[in-house]
Amino acid sequence: MASELRNHDQELFWYRRRLGLAAVFVVLGFLLLLGRFVYLQVYQHKHYATLAEANRIDTQPAVPNRGIVTDRNGVVLASNYSAYTLELNPRKIANIEATIDEIAKIVDITPRDRRRFKRLFEEFRTNDSLPLKSRLSDEEVARVAANRFRLPGVEIKARLFRQYPMGEVASHVIGYIGRINQEEKARIDGGTDAANYKGSDYIGKRGIEVVYERELHGIAGSTEVEVDASRRVIREISKKPSVAGNNLQLSLDIRLQKIAEDAFGAKRGALVAIEPSTGDVLAFVSKPGYDPNLFVDGIDPQSWDALRDSPDKPMLNRPLQGGYPPGSTYKPFMALMAQELGARTAKQTISDPGYFSLGRKTWRDDKAGGHGLVDLVKSIVVSCDTYYYQLAAELDIDDWATFMKQFGFGQKTGIDIDGELPGILPTRDWKAKRFPKDPKFYIGDQVSLGIGQGFNTFTPMQMAFATSVLANRGVAFKPHLVKRIVDAKTGEAKLTHPSPAYTVPLKPEHVDAVLKGLAGVVTEGTGRTAFLNAKYVSGGKTGTAQVFNLHGGDYKSSQVAERLRDHAWYIAMAPLDQPKIALVAFVENGGFGAEAAAPIARKVMDAYFDPALLANALKPARNADAEAADAAAKAKLATDAAAAADVRRAR
Repeated sequence: MASELRNHDQELFWYRRRLGLAAVFVVLGFLLLLGRFVYLQVYQHKHYATLAEANRIDTQPAVPNRGIVTDRNGVVLASNYSAYTLELNPRKIANIEATIDEIAKIVDITPRDRRRFKRLFEEFRTNDSLPLKSRLSDEEVARVAANRFRLPGVEIKARLFRQYPMGEVASHVIGYIGRINQEEKARIDGGTDAANYKGSDYIGKRGIEVVYERELHGIAGSTEVEVDASRRVIREISKKPSVAGNNLQLSLDIRLQKIAEDAFGAKRGALVAIEPSTGDVLAFVSKPGYDPNLFVDGIDPQSWDALRDSPDKPMLNRPLQGGYPPGSTYKPFMALMAQELGARTAKQTISDPGYFSLGRKTWRDDKAGGHGLVDLVKSIVVSCDTYYYQLAAELDIDDWATFMKQFGFGQKTGIDIDGELPGILPTRDWKAKRFPKDPKFYIGDQVSLGIGQGFNTFTPMQMAFATSVLANRGVAFKPHLVKRIVDAKTGEAKLTHPSPAYTVPLKPEHVDAVLKGLAGVVTEGTGRTAFLNAKYVSGGKTGTAQVFNLHGGDYKSSQVAERLRDHAWYIAMAPLDQPKIALVAFVENGGFGAEAAAPIARKVMDAYFDPALLANALKPARNADAEAADAAAKAKLATDAAAAADVRRAR
């Protein structure tokens, strides 16, 4: 009965209507797809063809070989070697600690490896892979490769590594490289060298490595390869080779450097030796030092804490960053200034009673009863404090500073290494800014300055530079550590500082008087014992600088804490008639200059003038690794020379 009541015509109508609407939607859908297809294939063809080509072609950066650093005689101080590295990519690893534990079952992972990786991971937070273990052996590479299928995010990469064959020797000069951090990456990306650092993980951090980064880094290359959908390389399309960084030849004689460092033993201090006629720095010692190889792969926290927290401050570059009162080594420059400013003549004498009084204050000489009649030469030989107390009280402090600036006191010398501090050469303006509540410069302030105490604060580098200018009779060459830059492409060597920076106008007779005094220090003064029977004629001056004020009390080193004892200085030059070397030796809390600093200076100068001593200097320091690094570096130098010859022939 119910079937008789259904309207078949109406149902058929609605069925056909729904079917028609569905057909319309299907046709519209196909039209939309067709329209999209036409749009992509016709109007967007060029765009997507370019993207497809880009996906097919992969550009891989070619990191340049970093330039080699040698001393003046060709001994390699910084070189490169290639090795396999086990790296982890944090993006592809869910549990890093668990992954490291698994890897440790395959190859030896030391606690230091773990600490270093943790430090790198926390510091860089990068999307790139980070090294867990470097210098893998062939056997270790094979083990990791066989287990990579179950270690996602674990990679083996061939890397170039920096090596410092001499270890701690000259570490403050050479510095080190390290991984590029976020701040450095931002600076590179915002500069003109961004493309040149594609693929580079390392950059200079300290010393020569950072100052000459642009020269050492080289020019990055690239390789275009065709890849499949899985990014596997199918074939090489084109290649633009990288250009190795330029090589640096330092002015250092590493043999002399080693002898100087050994002479300090366990003492803290600094030594700078300069060739006055060129400005070449022959030795640059900061004791204690550090091993730059620790930083190449990323230093682990324990080693870093040991360096940072050591009371001996091994990371402090003492020649540039240590500010100390110069003590009596300042007196020869005071004597020269006295003559040039007309305050004294060489023959003019004073009577030294053993003290100098000004108002109600008295400054005492080191010799009770004084030195009697003292002229300028004798004042240097016997280191007469009273002579310089009187002289200092008579001078104008600003005229004083103007003269001393010519010798580099109180300002940066401009040496080609980072971190140099200017020291303090006091003036009226300086005191007004430093002590706004007591801005006036009193004569009493000047008296102690005359013997290298008081406000005076200079670096060993400044003292060495001043000594070299005096030795060169006023002709100043800018001190430098890099002597030549050797172009990796052409082999052409360029001197960094071929001519004098400036000349201090000095009267020859005034210099002669000071040099006569320095000669007397060695033959009959405080330097006599240290330089007894030397085979060369030298001039020098000892200095002992107070660390704290005794306020009239007696100084007994045995009753003073070691780090509160006086600093010891010695400046020297030889041969005296035409100096080839000028140096300063400084021993921190060493006591008397004649006992602590002068013997170190003697060892260095003996070696400088004795080829036999220099020849044996490096034998205990060299090892198989160092020799291998030397061979690799020399091979690189030979390759550069061959490439340079090809360039010259092409011209």
